[in-house]
Amino acid sequence: MKIQVIVGSTRPGRATLGVARWVAAQVRLQAPEAQVELVDLAEYPMPFFNEPVSPQFNPSRQCEPVVQAWLDKVAQADGYIVVTPEYNRSFPAVLKNALDFLDFQFSEKPVVLVGHGSTGGSHAVLHLRSALAGVQAISMPAATFILGMGGKLFAQDGTPKADVEGIASSLGRNVQSLLRFAAALKPAT
Repeated sequence: MKIQVIVGSTRPGRATLGVARWVAAQVRLQAPEAQVELVDLAEYPMPFFNEPVSPQFNPSRQCEPVVQAWLDKVAQADGYIVVTPEYNRSFPAVLKNALDFLDFQFSEKPVVLVGHGSTGGSHAVLHLRSALAGVQAISMPAATFILGMGGKLFAQDGTPKADVEGIASSLGRNVQSLLRFAAALKPAT
């Protein structure tokens, strides 16, 4: 089973990278049999969505190379964990842009959401669920919310700077749901 942890921010010095690295390490502990990969949007500097036809309705679509690389990468996964900060009561534009380029890569695949920020990323998670429905992804009912600044809890390499036992417990339950859904849905994709 292939699980991708998507880093939903590209800002320099972003706390999201450290949070995502910790999440990936936790998934490896929870599911040693799974192939876990960190997918960093900073490695896919896509233009703003600029296609004349919605990707889901364009069978003759011609993508720019960086967009095609993003699509090819995420098509490899059986399930996803999207780690997002909260920016101005929503999720980052770069993450929305990346989702807008999808056609069927996330279709009928489970997604766990991990939000961080002053409200635990709750507004970002709420808005992200709506966007994921648009690309036919299956958003897991529970999310992991990390209250406060992720950079104060996790170093850039993913090492916790504080007690994160409660967060790890929440994430662990969500990872188990993700694995069950990914296994059940894999024959369909």
